[in-house]
Amino acid sequence: MIRYFWLLVISSTFFLACESGSKRTNAKLRDFTFEPVKGIRYIETKRRFSNGLSFNEQGFMQKPSWIIEVAAEGTMMAWSPQKQVMQKFYLQYDHGNLYNFAEEWFKVKALTKDSLVFQRVQVNNKIIANDFRSDVNMTFYAQDYIKNKLKKPVEDLQKPTKADTAFIKKIATKTNLSSDSAFAATAPVQFIPKSKIVKVSQTEEPADKLSGRTASYNYMFPKYRIEIDRAYKDFTYQFTAIVDVNGSIHVKAVHGILKGQEEQKKEVVQSIADIYIRNLFYVVPGSTLGIQHNSEITIGVLGKALKKS
Repeated sequence: MIRYFWLLVISSTFFLACESGSKRTNAKLRDFTFEPVKGIRYIETKRRFSNGLSFNEQGFMQKPSWIIEVAAEGTMMAWSPQKQVMQKFYLQYDHGNLYNFAEEWFKVKALTKDSLVFQRVQVNNKIIANDFRSDVNMTFYAQDYIKNKLKKPVEDLQKPTKADTAFIKKIATKTNLSSDSAFAATAPVQFIPKSKIVKVSQTEEPADKLSGRTASYNYMFPKYRIEIDRAYKDFTYQFTAIVDVNGSIHVKAVHGILKGQEEQKKEVVQSIADIYIRNLFYVVPGSTLGIQHNSEITIGVLGKALKKS
């Protein structure tokens, strides 16, 4: 009986030690918890790459826009522009400092009552993408800190910096030297009709988490549909082109063409761009921070021949 009692004591002690050790291990893996900042509303004031700039060389930029508040250790509230309310989301802890809420992944880098710093992480099929989408740091300031310490309008804190402007000027100057180079314009190319025989619309691709397509996809890779009545014949083409700083269209590639016909069709489409699109539209080049530059676009053009009576 005594022997059985001591076996029970030893087993219980071993179980508690293992449980305690497990908790210590989990605590080490999790550097941050959200309990200390519970109930504090934070506004995102800047979104920067690791080089400190708002842009990368491809022109990728995401404007600071999030408003968040921790409701509980497992619940994050985020502002919904569509519903105009703070919406609750499950705050999922994954491993290390990686968290998920509102269908986005974030790595917590700093957490205080005045500010938060998150690294936005792009995750595709449970793998962290090793590209510019995972190199974005988001800085949030508490509402009280903005009001009482910084004493600046949120809009001013969210503006690009002088360093951003200098960077865009530099890469625009370099890019505009050649019609073969371009970078994404945050204000994409505009086609303004001069005639009633043409129509234009810009098509937008919905965000798709599975394929890794984010909301920024539409300005990074803008697509247009142009319809031309009274053309010399019926035709349909889809092509990519660079619109240079002067508004000229340089066809790069025509899509859906049989092998061996690429150059011939490219010449045909270039003629359509020069004769129809350039003359029937005011073509406004893309720009970033008010600086015009070469940018790449995709155009689907549909020509309808004038029907003879």
